[in-house]
Amino acid sequence: MTTVTIAEPRMLIGGELRDAATGAAYDNLDPATEEVLGVAADARPDDIDAAVAAARDAFDRDAGGWTSDPAFRRRCLEQLLDAMRQADPLLREVQTAEGGMPTSLTYTPTDFLAYWAGMATDYPYETELDSSRAITEGRRLLRREPFGVVAAITPWNFPMYINIAKIGPALAAGNTVVLKPAPDTPWCASLLGRLAAEHTDLPPGVLNVVTARDPAAGALLTSDPRVDMVSLTGSTVTGTKAMVSAAGTIKKVTLELGGKSAHILLDDADLAATIATAVSAVCLHSGQGCAWLTRLLLPRPRYEEGVELAAAATDSVTYGDPRDPMNIQGPLINATQLDRVLGYIASGIADGARLVTGGKRSEKFERGYFVEPTVFVDVDPACRIAQEETFGPVLCVLPYDTEDEAVALANGTAYGLSGAVSSADEQRALAVARRLRTGTVSVNGAPCFGPDIPMGGYRSSGVGRENGVQGFEEYLETKLIGLP
Repeated sequence: MTTVTIAEPRMLIGGELRDAATGAAYDNLDPATEEVLGVAADARPDDIDAAVAAARDAFDRDAGGWTSDPAFRRRCLEQLLDAMRQADPLLREVQTAEGGMPTSLTYTPTDFLAYWAGMATDYPYETELDSSRAITEGRRLLRREPFGVVAAITPWNFPMYINIAKIGPALAAGNTVVLKPAPDTPWCASLLGRLAAEHTDLPPGVLNVVTARDPAAGALLTSDPRVDMVSLTGSTVTGTKAMVSAAGTIKKVTLELGGKSAHILLDDADLAATIATAVSAVCLHSGQGCAWLTRLLLPRPRYEEGVELAAAATDSVTYGDPRDPMNIQGPLINATQLDRVLGYIASGIADGARLVTGGKRSEKFERGYFVEPTVFVDVDPACRIAQEETFGPVLCVLPYDTEDEAVALANGTAYGLSGAVSSADEQRALAVARRLRTGTVSVNGAPCFGPDIPMGGYRSSGVGRENGVQGFEEYLETKLIGLP
């Protein structure tokens, strides 16, 4: 059995760390070894009902002044921040153990939580509107207030970051929260619950954490009339189900979903440097990132050159044991995901794409859900591997003849989460970037990620924004008060 220094099998409900009411638990697996790490509480409907009831009660009675006192909220979040800093080595260890995340990529998102703690007091919750162009007399006070109970439903790929990216702004804005993590990474959430319970003054019920083996447990949250808002990160299929489930009670839903993002290399780009970086980025964490740039668009005159560079770069990707700091690619999260990625690879071959490297389960390891870094070229833009999110270390390389065609290819999927443009001429790249229908676009490798940077997608990539002022305001209702 893999040894983990710390684990937290209990849930946090109403301020109490507790097992499932039935005593049910399920095994938490290490995807690199397929060994059991320990167990997590397996919540049933009664547990989820209790968590929602606790959150509802804490909000409705303004427990401890939670909804009305921004300074108190900031203090509590800063207490959690301090606790996370102290627990940093342990939180990083758990991300690798249960999530298969390479240790070189793990970090405790204290910078994000610090941002949200500051936002709790720094945000202007009331502002007077400019009435100089008003058609009626009087003043107008714009007030922003918390929604109420927020159901935060998170995935397994970057669990610690995404948990904080949801509970941080939701709590800072004065909401109460029920956090339900993916079944594959329960401890990244339950450990946050433990830190909150043991090291903060959060009133009971303000933050609740429920873990469950069955992903469908989230439907109990999205359909519950006591929940005012749902914030979900996951696949587009899961997001669609959440919207349908939430529709019956007309609650707000924000979604950060999938992507099939494109990196356009213009004909004056430094192909050698750019392609090496692009290939490594696709293989990070086994390609399990919604914003990864999984389609590489090359100008036809430099296409064969680019294909050779991509193949060579893929062969140099270091992958394997996620505890080895030299590896940027670890295992896929579980057997289901392994079969899914291998199925996409098979479909690419069947659709006539040319496999130049990789393409199968790694033979380097007897155990674990490892797939070889994989590159397809001569990919039909309409085929599945060019249109659908693979969520594996698979790069599709496509040629284009004109900038207009490159833009059309980049925009030619149901998604619109991220994108990139590379060129020796920044203004030329910027002109192309402005034409991409995506939530973020990187020009010449510029970063598009941080607590102050709004992230989200167009079309099937989601609804709403996460991070930044825009992300904070997602968790606030708008009230207009007219004054004489």
